[in-house]
Amino acid sequence: MLLTLFAFALALGLLVTFHELGHYWVARWCGVRILRFSVGFGPILARRLDRRGTEWALSAIPLGGYVKMLDDAPEQADPATRAAAFNGKPLAQRAAVVLAGPAANLILAAILYAMLSLWGVHEPVAVLAQPPAASVAAQVGVQAGDTVLAVDGRAVASWNQARWQLLEPLTSGGAVTLTLRAAQGAERSLRLDLPAQALSPDGPDPLRAAGLVLQAPQPRVGAVSPGGAAQQAGLLSGDRILAVGAQAQPSVQGFVQTIQAHAGQPLVLTIERGAAQIRLQVVPAAVTADDGTTQGRIGALIEAYQPQTLVRLGPLDSLWAGVRRTWDTSAFTLRMMGRMVVGAVSWRNVSGPVTIAEVAGQTARVGLEAYLSFLALISISIGILNLLPIPMLDGGHLLFYLLEALRGGRPVSERVRDAGLRIGMSLVFGLMFLALFNDFSRLFR
Repeated sequence: MLLTLFAFALALGLLVTFHELGHYWVARWCGVRILRFSVGFGPILARRLDRRGTEWALSAIPLGGYVKMLDDAPEQADPATRAAAFNGKPLAQRAAVVLAGPAANLILAAILYAMLSLWGVHEPVAVLAQPPAASVAAQVGVQAGDTVLAVDGRAVASWNQARWQLLEPLTSGGAVTLTLRAAQGAERSLRLDLPAQALSPDGPDPLRAAGLVLQAPQPRVGAVSPGGAAQQAGLLSGDRILAVGAQAQPSVQGFVQTIQAHAGQPLVLTIERGAAQIRLQVVPAAVTADDGTTQGRIGALIEAYQPQTLVRLGPLDSLWAGVRRTWDTSAFTLRMMGRMVVGAVSWRNVSGPVTIAEVAGQTARVGLEAYLSFLALISISIGILNLLPIPMLDGGHLLFYLLEALRGGRPVSERVRDAGLRIGMSLVFGLMFLALFNDFSRLFR
């Protein structure tokens, strides 16, 4: 629980503070006077005044921060103070200051994704399981052991990349071409015509519904007991089980059940040891289980092995990959929002602070790579959300500036601004209520 709260506070504090730093940097560049920059909200715990007259503060509630600018100069202000007021700046500069916050979040996401690509991330190899007979994948000839090499001509190095590339065509429908490598090594391309599928946290996985499922972890030999059937058969720690008897690509559970059902009976195992495939014969020893039945045992610990690949790029490729991943995620997020508006995607996909905190804790437990990926995704969400043309948000201010530009530089009247802010407040509070409702519905269902 403490880790979840810490991970959530760190994520929100870092991302919101970086958002506000975007406003701060561009405002300074435009000559706007910054009165205060606070890390956190609420009572100020510590403060320092810099040479420009900006107060840097550390506040008690570590859930973000804010930047306070000189919006309007006092009536008796000198010309320099008037020139430093935000509302006295040209329209282009005001728009740049407002746009800088969401842009900072998108830039941060690209940097985090680039760091992960440069550092290298271990991800599952995109080896597919046998699809159900009635699925789209089975009908076009996808087989167990096929490895996904590309989606619509775009190379994928792992299952995570394949899932991401398939998510859009699966949810919107249409044709997609998979480049596959069979277990025997031959490559081929298959065209799948996918119906549009609903995307809902309570619904089925669109990939699974299409028959595209990652191969279950394979059985691998762990510790081998001296004198046991496994040692007598020549099994070594690290051997991967490719087949047991007539059963190819068995799951860990399937392999154990087969061994248990063949007490005293010879079984042929096909194993992978390094780059070689070897066939061995093992005779499971007959033992009496706790329930009184006779079961087979081979005297070896069987582990679950999921083939992994290290996805790592060079500096320039990592930077490009970070930018492209941020762009793709932003575009997908906007498309999903549009589909929510027209009812094509469930509103139950909207998540609030409870779900975000839960995922923050989960990714922090998994490791730094997962947590940084989570930070990048939430940073994109904050950036996109703030760009929506809703008064109260940065996008709402940009909307007013656009209207000002269309009116030849005449600002929108205070009456229109007030009405827009009331509408925007209603929309934001409605969205917050929906997110919290979805959060608690997931907790108590």
